[in-house]
Amino acid sequence: MEKKIFISADIEGITDVTTWAETEVGCTGYDEACAQMTREVAAACEAVLEAGYVPVVRDGHETAVNIRHIDLPDGTELMRGWACHPGSMMAGINDSYSGVFYIGYHAPAGSNGSPLAHTVDRERIRWIKINGKLASEFTINSLYAASRGVPSLLITGDEMMCQMAREEVPQIAAVAVKRCRGSSTHNLHPLEACRRIRETAARQLEAFAKAPYGPAQVPETLVMEICLGSHQAVLSALRLPGVEKVDEATVRCTTKNPREFNILRELIHG
Repeated sequence: MEKKIFISADIEGITDVTTWAETEVGCTGYDEACAQMTREVAAACEAVLEAGYVPVVRDGHETAVNIRHIDLPDGTELMRGWACHPGSMMAGINDSYSGVFYIGYHAPAGSNGSPLAHTVDRERIRWIKINGKLASEFTINSLYAASRGVPSLLITGDEMMCQMAREEVPQIAAVAVKRCRGSSTHNLHPLEACRRIRETAARQLEAFAKAPYGPAQVPETLVMEICLGSHQAVLSALRLPGVEKVDEATVRCTTKNPREFNILRELIHG
């Protein structure tokens, strides 16, 4: 059976990406952001292939058709578009994968770690907490991977996101490609970012081969609190099974498994 690494890719944590326009189809800087997103993913894929794994990339931003497959190394599989699945950015992962990489991830809503800080939907969600702690998309996705029996191995993105990821998964390797302050970003050179990603991924896979570790432990009970941006969103959320009102802006749900976090998809599209 072939060995595989799942790679979940976003754009807001990619080198140089600083404004919302750069993340949106047809806006100024979007094409350049996609090109660098592709390069950073490609750097990770090169290390994966050299270590004897097959890289399987999930394009996880916006339309999910941002990455140019032809510019990834031969042997890389790419998942494009959305699977209409509660796994969202992790849709397709299962226990056949040896580990997960997270490329281009960003600080969460409710933090000051990035001018593009958000969690899932910047228009509707002000912040998310899981078991009382501020949660990022990495938090949600790494829990989902762990529930599938897959450990998290590498994260790249802004400095705060990398720090938060190491607190949540101490074994994870991290590459901070930029520091953020206010509405600004201080970035590595794009080629240097790619070099660091490739080198760090290679070292982590070598270390993992010598001393593999399992997925992070998923808490027995997961309490998700979601602060929403409008009273209409709160009313919509309260129609969903298991959702209760905390205050005028916040709702809460309790689950036994992060695979039940499909409440987020319902909040966005419901």
